[in-house]
Amino acid sequence: MIEIKGVTKQYYNFKAIDNVSFTIPRGEVVGLLGPNGAGKTTLFKLIAGILKPDKGKIYPIAGAWPAVGFKTDRLLFPNQLRIRQYLEVVAQLSEVPRHQVKQTVIEALAQVDLLDAAHKKIGACSKGMRQRIGLAQILIGDPALLLIDEPSNGLDPTGQIEMHQRIQKLHAAGKTIVMSSHQLHEVTQVCTQLIILNRGQIHYQNSMVNALTMSPHSLIQTDRPLMNPILLAELHAFHPDIQVEGTKIFLHAEAMRLRRDVLAMVLRAGYDVLHVEQKHTTLAEIYAEAVR
Repeated sequence: MIEIKGVTKQYYNFKAIDNVSFTIPRGEVVGLLGPNGAGKTTLFKLIAGILKPDKGKIYPIAGAWPAVGFKTDRLLFPNQLRIRQYLEVVAQLSEVPRHQVKQTVIEALAQVDLLDAAHKKIGACSKGMRQRIGLAQILIGDPALLLIDEPSNGLDPTGQIEMHQRIQKLHAAGKTIVMSSHQLHEVTQVCTQLIILNRGQIHYQNSMVNALTMSPHSLIQTDRPLMNPILLAELHAFHPDIQVEGTKIFLHAEAMRLRRDVLAMVLRAGYDVLHVEQKHTTLAEIYAEAVR
Protein backbone atom coordinates (compact mmCIF):
# COMPACT_ATOMS: atom_id res chain seq x y z
CA MET A 1 0.00 0.00 0.00
CA ILE A 2 2.64 2.55 1.12
CA GLU A 3 6.40 2.61 0.57
CA ILE A 4 8.70 4.55 2.91
CA LYS A 5 12.13 4.86 1.32
CA GLY A 6 15.23 6.48 2.86
CA VAL A 7 13.17 8.94 4.91
CA THR A 8 14.90 11.38 7.25
CA LYS A 9 13.25 14.06 9.39
CA GLN A 10 15.37 16.47 11.37
CA TYR A 11 14.47 19.11 13.97
CA TYR A 12 17.41 21.51 14.06
CA ASN A 13 20.35 19.22 14.98
CA PHE A 14 18.20 16.30 16.15
CA LYS A 15 17.32 13.52 13.71
CA ALA A 16 13.92 12.20 14.78
CA ILE A 17 13.86 9.81 11.79
CA ASP A 18 17.15 8.74 10.24
CA ASN A 19 17.16 7.04 6.81
CA VAL A 20 14.16 4.78 7.47
CA SER A 21 12.82 2.41 4.82
CA PHE A 22 9.97 -0.09 5.03
CA THR A 23 6.72 -1.11 3.36
CA ILE A 24 3.17 -0.99 4.74
CA PRO A 25 1.52 -3.93 2.94
CA ARG A 26 -2.18 -3.77 2.19
CA GLY A 27 -4.35 -5.60 4.72
CA GLU A 28 -1.65 -5.93 7.40
CA VAL A 29 -1.48 -4.64 10.98
CA VAL A 30 1.99 -3.15 11.43
CA GLY A 31 3.13 -2.73 15.03
CA LEU A 32 5.62 0.06 15.78
CA LEU A 33 7.57 -0.51 18.98
CA GLY A 34 10.24 1.61 20.56
CA PRO A 35 11.11 3.66 23.66
CA ASN A 36 9.94 7.23 24.14
CA GLY A 37 11.74 9.46 21.66
CA ALA A 38 12.38 6.65 19.20
CA GLY A 39 10.58 8.53 16.41
CA LYS A 40 7.21 6.72 16.29
CA THR A 41 4.98 9.81 16.44
CA THR A 42 7.13 11.68 13.90
CA LEU A 43 6.85 8.70 11.58
CA PHE A 44 3.05 8.71 11.94
CA LYS A 45 2.93 12.40 11.06
CA LEU A 46 5.12 11.81 8.01
CA ILE A 47 2.87 8.99 6.73
CA ALA A 48 -0.24 11.10 7.41
CA GLY A 49 1.22 14.01 5.44
CA ILE A 50 1.28 16.38 8.42
CA LEU A 51 5.07 16.60 8.10
CA LYS A 52 7.26 16.41 5.01
CA PRO A 53 10.49 14.41 5.01
CA ASP A 54 13.78 16.29 4.69
CA LYS A 55 15.13 13.37 2.65
CA GLY A 56 13.61 10.31 1.04
CA LYS A 57 10.13 9.56 -0.26
CA ILE A 58 6.77 8.25 0.96
CA TYR A 59 4.50 7.11 -1.84
CA PRO A 60 1.70 4.66 -2.67
CA ILE A 61 2.88 1.38 -4.16
CA ALA A 62 0.12 1.31 -6.75
CA GLY A 63 -2.52 3.84 -7.73
CA ALA A 64 -3.55 6.94 -5.82
CA TRP A 65 -2.92 7.72 -2.17
CA PRO A 66 -5.35 5.93 0.13
CA ALA A 67 -7.52 7.92 2.51
CA VAL A 68 -5.82 8.01 5.92
CA GLY A 69 -7.31 8.12 9.42
CA PHE A 70 -4.89 9.22 12.17
CA LYS A 71 -5.60 8.87 15.90
CA THR A 72 -2.97 10.63 17.98
CA ASP A 73 -1.90 9.57 21.45
CA ARG A 74 -3.00 12.87 23.01
CA LEU A 75 -6.72 13.24 22.45
CA LEU A 76 -8.15 16.76 22.68
CA PHE A 77 -11.91 17.18 22.24
CA PRO A 78 -14.41 20.04 22.72
CA ASN A 79 -15.80 18.87 26.07
CA GLN A 80 -18.97 20.96 25.76
CA LEU A 81 -20.18 19.03 22.70
CA ARG A 82 -22.00 15.74 22.73
CA ILE A 83 -20.32 12.78 21.06
CA ARG A 84 -22.67 12.71 18.10
CA GLN A 85 -22.46 16.48 17.60
CA TYR A 86 -18.69 16.37 17.53
CA LEU A 87 -18.53 13.50 15.04
CA GLU A 88 -21.02 15.27 12.78
CA VAL A 89 -18.67 18.28 12.73
CA VAL A 90 -15.78 15.92 11.87
CA ALA A 91 -17.83 14.39 9.05
CA GLN A 92 -18.59 17.80 7.59
CA LEU A 93 -14.92 18.80 7.77
CA SER A 94 -14.06 15.50 6.07
CA GLU A 95 -16.30 16.53 3.17
CA VAL A 96 -18.85 13.77 3.71
CA PRO A 97 -21.91 14.72 1.61
CA ARG A 98 -24.48 16.54 3.75
CA HIS A 99 -27.17 13.90 3.22
CA GLN A 100 -24.77 11.15 4.38
CA VAL A 101 -23.42 12.81 7.53
CA LYS A 102 -25.87 11.32 10.05
CA GLN A 103 -25.62 7.81 8.63
CA THR A 104 -21.82 8.02 8.49
CA VAL A 105 -21.67 9.05 12.15
CA ILE A 106 -24.07 6.27 13.18
CA GLU A 107 -21.90 3.69 11.40
CA ALA A 108 -18.73 5.00 13.08
CA LEU A 109 -20.39 4.95 16.51
CA ALA A 110 -21.62 1.41 15.94
CA GLN A 111 -18.11 0.20 15.10
CA VAL A 112 -16.80 1.35 18.50
CA ASP A 113 -19.92 0.48 20.54
CA LEU A 114 -20.87 4.07 21.33
CA LEU A 115 -24.37 4.24 19.86
CA ASP A 116 -26.00 4.18 23.31
CA ALA A 117 -23.74 7.03 24.48
CA ALA A 118 -24.14 9.21 21.37
CA HIS A 119 -25.87 12.02 23.29
CA LYS A 120 -23.41 12.07 26.20
CA LYS A 121 -21.25 15.17 26.64
CA ILE A 122 -17.61 14.49 25.86
CA GLY A 123 -16.53 16.22 29.07
CA ALA A 124 -18.33 13.52 31.06
CA CYS A 125 -16.70 10.62 29.20
CA SER A 126 -14.18 8.25 30.74
CA LYS A 127 -10.70 7.71 29.33
CA GLY A 128 -11.90 4.52 27.67
CA MET A 129 -14.81 6.29 26.00
CA ARG A 130 -12.53 9.07 24.80
CA GLN A 131 -10.24 6.48 23.21
CA ARG A 132 -13.29 5.05 21.43
CA ILE A 133 -14.34 8.53 20.27
CA GLY A 134 -10.86 8.95 18.81
CA LEU A 135 -11.21 5.65 17.01
CA ALA A 136 -14.69 6.56 15.73
CA GLN A 137 -13.33 9.88 14.46
CA ILE A 138 -10.73 8.24 12.20
CA LEU A 139 -13.36 5.87 10.79
CA ILE A 140 -15.34 8.79 9.37
CA GLY A 141 -15.17 8.55 5.59
CA ASP A 142 -14.11 4.88 5.69
CA PRO A 143 -10.32 5.38 5.15
CA ALA A 144 -8.36 2.38 3.93
CA LEU A 145 -5.29 3.15 6.09
CA LEU A 146 -5.56 3.73 9.85
CA LEU A 147 -2.71 5.16 11.93
CA ILE A 148 -3.33 4.50 15.62
CA ASP A 149 -0.93 5.91 18.20
CA GLU A 150 -1.12 4.14 21.60
CA PRO A 151 -4.71 2.84 21.31
CA SER A 152 -4.81 1.39 24.85
CA ASN A 153 -3.05 4.22 26.66
CA GLY A 154 -4.71 4.81 30.04
CA LEU A 155 -7.20 1.95 29.73
CA ASP A 156 -7.81 -0.66 32.42
CA PRO A 157 -7.31 -4.36 31.52
CA THR A 158 -10.93 -4.77 30.41
CA GLY A 159 -10.72 -1.67 28.23
CA GLN A 160 -7.47 -2.91 26.72
CA ILE A 161 -9.05 -6.23 25.75
CA GLU A 162 -12.02 -4.45 24.19
CA MET A 163 -9.69 -2.17 22.20
CA HIS A 164 -7.74 -5.20 20.94
CA GLN A 165 -10.98 -6.78 19.77
CA ARG A 166 -12.02 -3.61 17.92
CA ILE A 167 -8.70 -3.40 16.10
CA GLN A 168 -8.95 -7.09 15.18
CA LYS A 169 -12.46 -6.47 13.77
CA LEU A 170 -11.19 -3.54 11.69
CA HIS A 171 -8.40 -5.74 10.35
CA ALA A 172 -10.90 -8.49 9.53
CA ALA A 173 -12.98 -5.88 7.67
CA GLY A 174 -10.03 -5.20 5.37
CA LYS A 175 -8.38 -2.17 6.96
CA THR A 176 -4.63 -1.64 6.77
CA ILE A 177 -3.42 -0.51 10.20
CA VAL A 178 -0.22 0.92 11.61
CA MET A 179 -0.24 1.16 15.40
CA SER A 180 2.27 2.03 18.09
CA SER A 181 2.26 0.65 21.60
CA HIS A 182 4.41 0.22 24.67
CA GLN A 183 2.43 -2.89 25.60
CA LEU A 184 4.10 -5.95 24.15
CA HIS A 185 1.14 -8.25 24.71
CA GLU A 186 -1.05 -5.86 22.71
CA VAL A 187 1.33 -5.96 19.75
CA THR A 188 1.58 -9.75 19.96
CA GLN A 189 -2.20 -10.16 19.92
CA VAL A 190 -3.21 -7.82 17.13
CA CYS A 191 -0.22 -7.14 14.85
CA THR A 192 0.88 -9.18 11.83
CA GLN A 193 4.09 -7.22 11.14
CA LEU A 194 6.64 -5.87 13.62
CA ILE A 195 9.01 -2.89 13.41
CA ILE A 196 11.16 -1.76 16.33
CA LEU A 197 12.52 1.80 16.24
CA ASN A 198 15.27 3.24 18.39
CA ARG A 199 16.90 6.66 18.02
CA GLY A 200 15.11 7.25 14.74
CA GLN A 201 16.29 4.06 13.05
CA ILE A 202 14.80 0.62 12.45
CA HIS A 203 16.60 -1.94 14.62
CA TYR A 204 14.31 -4.91 13.91
CA GLN A 205 11.75 -5.80 11.25
CA ASN A 206 9.90 -9.08 10.68
CA SER A 207 6.50 -10.68 10.40
CA MET A 208 4.99 -11.45 13.81
CA VAL A 209 4.76 -15.15 12.99
CA ASN A 210 8.45 -15.34 12.09
CA ALA A 211 9.47 -13.21 15.06
CA LEU A 212 7.72 -15.45 17.58
CA THR A 213 8.86 -18.74 16.06
CA MET A 214 12.54 -17.85 15.75
CA SER A 215 15.27 -19.43 17.85
CA PRO A 216 13.29 -22.37 19.23
CA HIS A 217 15.02 -24.21 22.06
CA SER A 218 14.43 -26.83 24.72
CA LEU A 219 15.02 -26.14 28.41
CA ILE A 220 15.96 -28.79 30.95
CA GLN A 221 16.07 -27.64 34.58
CA THR A 222 17.77 -29.68 37.30
CA ASP A 223 17.45 -29.76 41.09
CA ARG A 224 20.87 -28.17 41.69
CA PRO A 225 23.59 -26.37 39.75
CA LEU A 226 25.32 -28.46 37.11
CA MET A 227 28.87 -28.44 38.47
CA ASN A 228 29.90 -32.04 37.79
CA PRO A 229 33.00 -31.60 35.56
CA ILE A 230 32.57 -34.97 33.87
CA LEU A 231 28.93 -34.23 32.96
CA LEU A 232 29.81 -30.73 31.76
CA ALA A 233 32.56 -32.12 29.54
CA GLU A 234 30.18 -34.73 28.11
CA LEU A 235 27.48 -32.14 27.37
CA HIS A 236 29.89 -29.72 25.69
CA ALA A 237 31.37 -32.53 23.60
CA PHE A 238 27.98 -34.01 22.73
CA HIS A 239 26.80 -31.07 20.61
CA PRO A 240 27.99 -27.44 20.15
CA ASP A 241 24.41 -26.11 20.49
CA ILE A 242 24.09 -27.32 24.10
CA GLN A 243 24.46 -24.49 26.63
CA VAL A 244 24.67 -24.89 30.43
CA GLU A 245 23.81 -22.06 32.85
CA GLY A 246 23.53 -22.93 36.53
CA THR A 247 20.64 -25.36 36.89
CA LYS A 248 19.53 -24.97 33.25
CA ILE A 249 20.51 -26.77 30.07
CA PHE A 250 19.51 -25.11 26.79
CA LEU A 251 19.29 -27.18 23.62
CA HIS A 252 19.35 -24.97 20.53
CA ALA A 253 18.67 -25.76 16.86
CA GLU A 254 19.69 -29.34 15.96
CA ALA A 255 20.51 -30.16 19.58
CA MET A 256 16.77 -30.11 20.37
CA ARG A 257 16.54 -33.57 18.80
CA LEU A 258 18.96 -34.88 21.44
CA ARG A 259 16.72 -34.03 24.39
CA ARG A 260 16.14 -37.65 25.47
CA ASP A 261 19.88 -38.43 25.32
CA VAL A 262 20.70 -35.34 27.37
CA LEU A 263 18.06 -36.26 29.95
CA ALA A 264 19.59 -39.72 30.28
CA MET A 265 23.07 -38.21 30.78
CA VAL A 266 21.78 -35.86 33.50
CA LEU A 267 19.95 -38.64 35.35
CA ARG A 268 22.96 -40.97 35.19
CA ALA A 269 25.06 -38.23 36.77
CA GLY A 270 22.75 -38.23 39.79
CA TYR A 271 20.71 -35.08 39.10
CA ASP A 272 16.92 -34.86 39.33
CA VAL A 273 15.05 -33.15 36.47
CA LEU A 274 12.51 -30.63 37.73
CA HIS A 275 11.25 -29.20 34.45
CA VAL A 276 11.45 -29.78 30.69
CA GLU A 277 10.03 -27.24 28.27
CA GLN A 278 10.17 -26.32 24.61
CA LYS A 279 10.37 -22.55 24.15
CA HIS A 280 10.61 -19.82 21.53
CA THR A 281 12.10 -16.35 21.65
CA THR A 282 9.64 -13.92 23.25
CA LEU A 283 8.75 -10.47 22.00
CA ALA A 284 10.21 -9.05 25.21
CA GLU A 285 13.56 -10.66 24.37
CA ILE A 286 13.45 -9.38 20.78
CA TYR A 287 12.58 -5.88 21.99
CA ALA A 288 15.32 -5.82 24.65
CA GLU A 289 17.93 -6.91 22.10
CA ALA A 290 16.75 -4.33 19.52
CA VAL A 291 16.85 -1.32 21.84
CA ARG A 292 19.96 -2.34 23.80
